[in-house]
Amino acid sequence: MVKAAILGFGTVGSGVYNVLNTNSELIRERTEKGIEIKYVLDLREFPGHPVDDILTHDFNDIVNDPEVKVVAEVMGGIKPAYEFTKQCLQAKKSVCTSNKELVAKHGPELLRIARENGVNYFFEASCGGGIPIIRSLNEALIADEIDEISGILNGTTNYILTRMSKEGSLFDDVLKDAQDMGYAERNPEADVEGFDAQRKIAILSSIAFGKTVDNEKIHTEGITKITPADLEFAKAFGCTIKLLAYGKKVDGRYYALVSPFMVASDNPLFSVDGVFNAIFVHGNMLGDAMFYGSGAGSLPTASAVAADMAQAVKNEGKTVYNNWQEGSIELSPSDSFECRFFVRLDKGAAGTAKSVFGEEIQFKEIPIAGDECAFITEVMSEKEFEKRAEKLSGIKSRIRCK
Repeated sequence: MVKAAILGFGTVGSGVYNVLNTNSELIRERTEKGIEIKYVLDLREFPGHPVDDILTHDFNDIVNDPEVKVVAEVMGGIKPAYEFTKQCLQAKKSVCTSNKELVAKHGPELLRIARENGVNYFFEASCGGGIPIIRSLNEALIADEIDEISGILNGTTNYILTRMSKEGSLFDDVLKDAQDMGYAERNPEADVEGFDAQRKIAILSSIAFGKTVDNEKIHTEGITKITPADLEFAKAFGCTIKLLAYGKKVDGRYYALVSPFMVASDNPLFSVDGVFNAIFVHGNMLGDAMFYGSGAGSLPTASAVAADMAQAVKNEGKTVYNNWQEGSIELSPSDSFECRFFVRLDKGAAGTAKSVFGEEIQFKEIPIAGDECAFITEVMSEKEFEKRAEKLSGIKSRIRCK
């Protein structure tokens, strides 16, 4: 049995503990070794819980124990997770994590340290919950040049938008329900303002394109301004609204952004509802592929961490290839990204809209919007749209279209 440790016994950490114990025999058969949890690190006490027998409050117990070969870092945040991860890798222990913030900020450095020490830094659980997208990029799609990776990367916002669309509910009401059900944190900013999806698309784009995409340079918009009227107009156009994350290479230029998009009914992302995620990949040989699965909740994420731990055991003594190398990618300005735009405005401005955006635009009206109407533009850059929109008063909202 390979000895392992879990750093953090919160929602994900306790899930990893449960997965490794519940499926211990299965994991032993598939790894031919098995995994035994020797330590769980947490500042709290858990009286009466079986974990109490292996609980430690001192990280040094783990990093200095030569028996421990695999560590699950599920603490979250940068401090002390970064230092703990680095010390474990330097002590020749593989580390598996769900910590998207840490991976987005320090991924290539930690991968390098892992290589230098003949171990692995795995982070499948940092993107897409239980969807095996990172392993697919590094292994199944290794022969393809990936020029686009995009999709729904946050289960919380997808749950909120699904409820708003299907029930006509208000954002604040659905958010409260999501918090009560454990889908959203008490401080939901990372989800609803798009920062969670931003970090995930930075990680996935870095793997797909080979060098670091800085998440802090990704244009990011959340869903807090989406209204029931926007969603009803979307239905009128045969669409729905999803928070999408984009990483795209076009003619040697790289784009990355996170934003609400109107998605047409013939797009496979249209039917991805609730807490589910879906990740679209386009390769020069593969063409289109989509990966789908649960993107919120402790067990899907914990399952991905446990699977990484099993992979670390199976690959003990060698470092598995990862396409993400050190160096950075310069992103093109987001205002040069091209798409169509949905525009909601006062009916009185419809005549001006035709003169600004073209006589061919078609207006839709819906009962709940009263004196408002909406249209969808032709394909244009963000810069061109803003230039034209300056000539048009009465705009209530604008949303990109997939």
